[in-house]
Amino acid sequence: MKQTFEMEFAGRTLKVESGEIAKQADGSALVRFGETVVLATACCADEPKEGDFFPLTVNYEEKSYAVGKIPGSFLRREGRSGEHATLSARLIDRPIRPLFADGFRNEVQIVATVMSCDQDNTPEMTGMFGASLALCISDIPFDGPVAGVYVGRVDGKLIIDPTIEENAKSDIHLAVAGTDSAIMMVEAGACEVPEEEMLDAIMFGHEAIKELCAFQKKIIAEIGRAKKHVDLYAPDPAVKEDIYGRIHDRMVKAISIFDKLERQDAVDALKKEILDDYDGREYENEKEHFKFMLMVNDILEGMVAEEVRRLIIEDKVRPDGRKVDEIRPLDCQVDLLPRAHGSAMFTRGQTQVIGTTTLGPLSDKQIIDNLTGETERRFMHHYNFPPYSVGEIGRMGAPGRREIGHGKLGERALSYVLPSEEEFPYTIRCVADVVESNGSSSQASICANCMSLMAAGVPLKGVVSGIAMGLITNDPSRSPDKETNHYTILTDIQGLEDHFGDMDFKCAGTAKGITALQMDIKIHGVTREVLSEALAQANKARTEIREAIEAVIPAPREEVSKYAPKMVTFHIDPEKIRDVIGQGGKVINGIIAECNQVKIDVEESGSVTIYHTDKEMILKAKAIIDDIVREAKVGEIFEGTVTRVEDYGAFVNLFGDTDGLCHVSRLDWKYIENANDVVKVGDTLKVVVIGLEMGKVKVSHREFLDKPEGYVERPERPAGDRKGGNGGHGRDNRGGHGGNRGNRH
Repeated sequence: MKQTFEMEFAGRTLKVESGEIAKQADGSALVRFGETVVLATACCADEPKEGDFFPLTVNYEEKSYAVGKIPGSFLRREGRSGEHATLSARLIDRPIRPLFADGFRNEVQIVATVMSCDQDNTPEMTGMFGASLALCISDIPFDGPVAGVYVGRVDGKLIIDPTIEENAKSDIHLAVAGTDSAIMMVEAGACEVPEEEMLDAIMFGHEAIKELCAFQKKIIAEIGRAKKHVDLYAPDPAVKEDIYGRIHDRMVKAISIFDKLERQDAVDALKKEILDDYDGREYENEKEHFKFMLMVNDILEGMVAEEVRRLIIEDKVRPDGRKVDEIRPLDCQVDLLPRAHGSAMFTRGQTQVIGTTTLGPLSDKQIIDNLTGETERRFMHHYNFPPYSVGEIGRMGAPGRREIGHGKLGERALSYVLPSEEEFPYTIRCVADVVESNGSSSQASICANCMSLMAAGVPLKGVVSGIAMGLITNDPSRSPDKETNHYTILTDIQGLEDHFGDMDFKCAGTAKGITALQMDIKIHGVTREVLSEALAQANKARTEIREAIEAVIPAPREEVSKYAPKMVTFHIDPEKIRDVIGQGGKVINGIIAECNQVKIDVEESGSVTIYHTDKEMILKAKAIIDDIVREAKVGEIFEGTVTRVEDYGAFVNLFGDTDGLCHVSRLDWKYIENANDVVKVGDTLKVVVIGLEMGKVKVSHREFLDKPEGYVERPERPAGDRKGGNGGHGRDNRGGHGGNRGNRH
């Protein structure tokens, strides 16, 4: 039976329908937020899956019909998830995953299908709300509800779920999710906003989240099903005691080794000792053998985790011996790659990233096809994490969810300091290749590509540096606080601390403030106190890194690389665009061919940008276009070449394809019967423009001759009143004014 629930939220109606659609799913909810409609479903396997992790999958499905579009693919149907759908799925996954119990191994799949999309009413957060509710009203064990909102700030005023128009004016673009008691996830971009102001925005969002969680609890109380019993995975205590008794002390020593690879080799040797022992024992069957070996490996992993956490919490000692707020050794270099337009390498400890910047014409913008309304992108930041960066053998190919997410984080962090398209009319692509990794490679990619952008001559508004912070608590089952659950915040976390810690908090920005934030946690939320402390500690680290960058390249270079396309931008009358393009692109293609394949972008506004590595070719193309769009003005003087002579006058080329008629009466002060008597084709004639009539230019030469005394003006003989007369004022090849008014050629 269909049941409906409503509330007013952020000035709009939030409506939930359940019991009518997707009834065979374990839990489902159709959520309407304004004109956005998302169907969220949750399904759980009856039996646990073999493995040492929780198999949760979140799918965010964008249907083209949701915005009245037919897919642009060859098959005209939706294909693999695009970047936005992938990022939205991660956005939903991150606050939900920590709310499943430790040891839960039953496979869970959440599907959020966007069936109607109004970008003024966020489909992503509607999907998160629906996913949480589908889990909560089902019989799947889940410690929710959870909800999320977007937060913007316009003219100093914080706004929940801003519209597209409000977003365009906002200096904060924040996504925050959590339960009614704590914050679970933060994803943000900002125009160099101070830490305290960003923290206020996060807490403002959390107040709205409390409303959404209360609404969900009301629905759960009415239609929620009792949670089914699921046996949680736990290792055999006897086996755990045996393993701990045999190698615990040696494992403690191994974990304290400074070098990552040496430490890993020592830990792996101890693991192998135990695994080989249990692998050689007798088992009932192969399945029992497999399950037992997974358990042994899990016990060994748990031993490493416990010791890493204990050392940090109790002894304040990190695996590599650093202080809790200490950054690993830094090294910054630029100009590694001579042919790249900009290149740099950033090294922090055993994490190393090579960043490159490539500049291209505006016509190289990325074409976007999703439900967001964004059609093209001028700045791209791509992140690659090859298996060799961690000394492994693995798949190489299309980027996975993690690579897409890290690339987008870097793109967000750097986008706020880029010059506008008008200031710097280039398409910009940055690539971060991780060549060595031991934690926080996403922030290293931001630092590397900030340097590569400056080396490429991109006039950045500030130097961006990034750092990853960590959190270790006494009791991961509870939110950390000073009174009952002590915690330690770590600066510049490495691989072990990230893997076994409770929080990964990434922060990037300039000296003025934050440009990007991302927080993921494995516990049941963090408080304002923890976030404030982490932001303050991150600010200190970012300053240290920024100083290291500025010591190598203190400011963007004045000129772009000699291998980068140079450019000139100017404006023409939009009515003249068709003259520049020509019928079927004939004119502009002729310019491109004549000027050694220059790249010309013509916008509908009349903005023209010409690109080429050779500045002379750019100037040549500009001169041709200037001549095409130029209009003669009365009083202008030209040294022109005679292109045609009729008895009634001579046609003189002024510029480009523009000719002016010098009537026979204007060739001299004295009477001339036939213009052919005084000029011939190829002569140079100095003339002044004396009139413009219906696009035709009249010029005169006699003003540059001595005027006879007592001169009397004779009436001008009409052009064409003698045999062979022709009143035309332009060359035949001037005529092509029709054709396509295109933007890019």
